[in-house]
Amino acid sequence: MAKCWSLENGVTLVVDEGDITRARVDAVVNAANSLLVMGGGVAGAILRAGGKIIEDEARKHAPVPVGKAVATTAGSLPAKYVIHAPTMPRPAMRIPLENAVKATRAALEEAERIEASSIAFPAMGAGVGGLRVRDVAREMARVVAGHRPASIREVYFIAYGERAYKEMIEGVSEALGGEGEECEGTPGLHNR
Repeated sequence: MAKCWSLENGVTLVVDEGDITRARVDAVVNAANSLLVMGGGVAGAILRAGGKIIEDEARKHAPVPVGKAVATTAGSLPAKYVIHAPTMPRPAMRIPLENAVKATRAALEEAERIEASSIAFPAMGAGVGGLRVRDVAREMARVVAGHRPASIREVYFIAYGERAYKEMIEGVSEALGGEGEECEGTPGLHNR
């Protein structure tokens, strides 16, 4: 069951478990590298599910530094866009937590630029970046809570697997000071 937090900035933050490539949102986030090579982890899953057109378009923007983001087509994904937000300069690097914070902020800014109302994030930098899901979720939730939204109304944190889901809930709860509420009828995922 997804958990929801209604934030003071008017955004609903939803934590759910599932496959981010199936999220029915305006934009899904690829925790990218600056070269925008889509190899493993979430990037590889997005590439496989959405098609090579996503990487082909993304690579035209490379290199993109950590702290910036670019939007591309979503290919055959249900989302309208993929926002590529680098957490690392080169593929398969260990990263500091600050990189996940910068990438989250950049993805939100790019989502506003394309006027997305809903956006789905993986645990930024928790795969090959080597960060703990709980730490990443805590810092990402703080960024979302501090964001001044123009178009964004719903932010989804999508955990891959039950263990990551539990850690994501713990991190968000730590950041926002509450357990969240069970939410029904969120259009984002529910595809387990």
